[in-house]
Amino acid sequence: MTGDAGGRRIRLDIAYDGSGFHGWARQPGLRTVQGTLEDALGRVLGGEPRLVVAGRTDAGVHASGQVAHLDLDAAQAGRAAAPRRGGAAPADPVAPLARRVQGVLRPYADVAVARTSSAPAGFDARFSAVWRRYAYRIADETAGYDPLRRRDTTLVRARLDVAAMDAAARSLVGLHDFAAYCKPREEATTIRTLLEFDWRRGEDGALVANVRADAFCHSMVRALVGACVAVGQGRLEVADVARLRDELTRTSAFAVLDARGLTLAEVGYPVDDQLAARADQTRARRGADEVMGSS
Repeated sequence: MTGDAGGRRIRLDIAYDGSGFHGWARQPGLRTVQGTLEDALGRVLGGEPRLVVAGRTDAGVHASGQVAHLDLDAAQAGRAAAPRRGGAAPADPVAPLARRVQGVLRPYADVAVARTSSAPAGFDARFSAVWRRYAYRIADETAGYDPLRRRDTTLVRARLDVAAMDAAARSLVGLHDFAAYCKPREEATTIRTLLEFDWRRGEDGALVANVRADAFCHSMVRALVGACVAVGQGRLEVADVARLRDELTRTSAFAVLDARGLTLAEVGYPVDDQLAARADQTRARRGADEVMGSS
């Protein structure tokens, strides 16, 4: 839509604490990230803004690097680019919109628009993405409990073997059918390319998973993490996680972990002149499948 009849497509970089939200997607009578942001944007821009997001996170899932886009009509574009009183005009006329939206959300809000920018031609927050990266944070008995991180950390009351968990995670990388690690959805493919999956201990002793894929099916990250925790506890062997994957059926051999430890950390896009082609390619490949960013 960029440049069409005076309208403009903008990109929004977003962060939120998912603890108080019923997920990303707007739902009647429930507080959601999309609903909260669209209501704030409507107060600034007028009309009924509708966001398209890179990954629709589930209830309780956080984000530090979420990306969305918004198409503005000519009137909204004019309001978005309203000049500040005094000072030089910004290089990007929609850059001040982030600050104005945050003013509506108020200080210490659990959602923040970190940046607003004019989207390059062909940009689609959902379909132009080439990968999504999640982090999952666990405090085991080695790390101990930090009450300041209680909202984004899952407690596991065991002493976990991070080396075994890392070996198990790395054995899953590649293009595979992850049906065993996904909550089934009608007509949705479970074939994904897992680009990175590894574990480390942070400086505070907490275990942190790095999980990057072209896309994720429903509950996939939390299931992958749960399988690795079972390895870390000694309930599964390292080789079991790939064996279970190849059996292509859901199993009770491990538990799907809580949403609280999961954070959408980053979304990757190609260079600007490849954005439109990537969006077309993704739409063609997925078809009716829901390209889910949440797990």
